[in-house]
Amino acid sequence: MKNISKSFSGVTVLNNINLKLDAGEVLGLLGENGAGKSTLMKILSGVYSLEEGEIWLEGKTIIPDNPKHAQELGISIIHQELNLVENLTVAENIFLGRLPTNQFGKVDYKKLFSSTQELLDSYEFDLDAKRKVKELSVGKQQMVEIAKAVSVEAKVILMDEPTSALADDETEKLFKLINKLKNENISIVFISHKLEEIFELCSKVKVLRDGQDMGDHDISNITEDGLIKLMVGREISERFPTKTNKPSDEILRVENLSRKDVLKDISFSVKKGEVFGIAGLMGAGRSELMNAIVGIDKKDRGHIYIKDKEVNINCCKDAISNGIAYVPEDRRKHGLVLQFSVKNNIIHAILQKIKGKFGYIFKNKEMEIAIQSMQELKIKATDENQKVGLLSGGNQQKIVLAKWLQTDPDILILDDPTRGIDVGTKAEIYNLINELTEKGKSVILISSEMPEVISMSDRIAVMHEGEITKILNREEANQETIMKYAIGGN
Repeated sequence: MKNISKSFSGVTVLNNINLKLDAGEVLGLLGENGAGKSTLMKILSGVYSLEEGEIWLEGKTIIPDNPKHAQELGISIIHQELNLVENLTVAENIFLGRLPTNQFGKVDYKKLFSSTQELLDSYEFDLDAKRKVKELSVGKQQMVEIAKAVSVEAKVILMDEPTSALADDETEKLFKLINKLKNENISIVFISHKLEEIFELCSKVKVLRDGQDMGDHDISNITEDGLIKLMVGREISERFPTKTNKPSDEILRVENLSRKDVLKDISFSVKKGEVFGIAGLMGAGRSELMNAIVGIDKKDRGHIYIKDKEVNINCCKDAISNGIAYVPEDRRKHGLVLQFSVKNNIIHAILQKIKGKFGYIFKNKEMEIAIQSMQELKIKATDENQKVGLLSGGNQQKIVLAKWLQTDPDILILDDPTRGIDVGTKAEIYNLINELTEKGKSVILISSEMPEVISMSDRIAVMHEGEITKILNREEANQETIMKYAIGGN
């Protein structure tokens, strides 16, 4: 890609970017959220039009008109945000637009399911070709996206945060697949905010910062700190801030919470000003537990106490009125209205509070709240009226946080809050957690990243197959101990 530039609404998001990829190479593409990585990949994959610059593939200039055309040219992309049809099966999603037909022009489902299962098994993906996508976890859906990309006979595969929702064993399988593709002379652009993955997989990295080209670097000649400085323009000396909170009295108690085939007699308590971590492998029931607490899913039995008083929470409105806010795992699906503006998303949970006597919304108050939240959380957007769907993943996550912080919760539940966001934004979220707990707010932190849950939590509940197998104090928590209980040890 030579001298690529791109603008949206007069704002330059890419400025004269060059990218070179050799056959059979795994190139790491790095940068903060909003640096232009996804935009560059969307130009290469035909999602966005090419405005300035040239794209060359195997010695010939190309202009991908749309994603299907890009696939025909040999370029396949795995998007950071899932792009699946939930009511269709795994097989139908993987071969969407390329479904096999019989002599009568009807879809040959027998051939579709058998060839898909053969593909999944060959790459060791633990997926059933006939299962509907809506029945799968976010991690399994991510695997479907990966399978869809490799099912095309691609010369170049673009992977935008492919491990963000994967468990460790699934990530390991993906790495084996990448090495297999590399040996087949297929080239890969690998975007990840997990620097350990970049150092394990890539021979070279390209760094973008605010749409500017920060150059190519051999992985053997640069350190993690060096990459971070290139990405954010400053050094981040401490990945996790020093904890300054002082947990006090119990604020939340859960007793014998159960839901058939999902949760089994869950009991724990959370203190005021505490970060209570929830760890476990994919499918352990972490998100399902939070859904039951805030009333998204109905519990079969169990009791929830807030400030020693039993409460009945049957929906999110009940949770809010009891001082609980929930930042869900899938921000685009459950946390945001993508076609709404930044402003409308931020005030979404407090509309009743800012309505006047006859139901009118005070526009000045609405704008004031949005601008203040944008400043406090350093949300990057053209203004408060920009559509949320056009923003980077990190800025979208900050907007979800801003929305729920407007409710002034006593208990903030964060489900994988740093999934798919850059190191700079992660540091800002960690500092925000510190500030909230210093003020006496409580945070329940679900995280798939072991260093994160260990470093940020005061206590950690480890889950396995819908049960809490152990609650660890900060001093006794380490990766080996957590993993022992996460796989069912006792």
